[in-house]
Amino acid sequence: MRVLIACEFSGTVREALRALGHDAWSCDLLTSADDSRHHFRGDVLDVLRLTGPWGMMIAHPPCTYLASSGLHWNKRRPERAAQTEAALDFVQALMSAPVPRVAVENPIGCISSRIRKPDQIIQPWMFGDDASKATCLWLQGLPPLIPTDVLPGGRAARRANQTASGQNKLPPSPDRWALRSITYPGIAAAMAAQWGGQA
Repeated sequence: MRVLIACEFSGTVREALRALGHDAWSCDLLTSADDSRHHFRGDVLDVLRLTGPWGMMIAHPPCTYLASSGLHWNKRRPERAAQTEAALDFVQALMSAPVPRVAVENPIGCISSRIRKPDQIIQPWMFGDDASKATCLWLQGLPPLIPTDVLPGGRAARRANQTASGQNKLPPSPDRWALRSITYPGIAAAMAAQWGGQA
């Protein structure tokens, strides 16, 4: 199956699918972190228009102006509110892409209230990664992911990526957004196995 991983520069999901024999490609405005030749650098909407057809797309639109954690700034900074509207338009374009199987991934935020509720909310600890990060999935033509390795303690456990107060341990830095945007390996493996299967 030809699979496009939209807004991914790390190659994590792309490589999980390629390992199962799929013709998977990532696309981002950034260059590929792993220097893969299976990466389009540019606007994913152009890639969809010029390189189709695709059998599946897994999209990770930037969450800067969509996540609940930053939306409080929109009332104080009107330019951010406009960027949220542009980000929502981009998400809608991804959801409307001419691809039969689509998954859009994002943290809890305004997609739920402005476009539609997610089909599923997952956590890395459901897939064997000792981390807590609620992740919403909006699905079209794809089933919800089935947890593959639920870690002890479930939701109540304090995870390795959290402080005692429940905050993310990564300190502010220029690349914090990039580190937080990388899909956890257990989730990537589940996406590949459950949505792609063996090619």
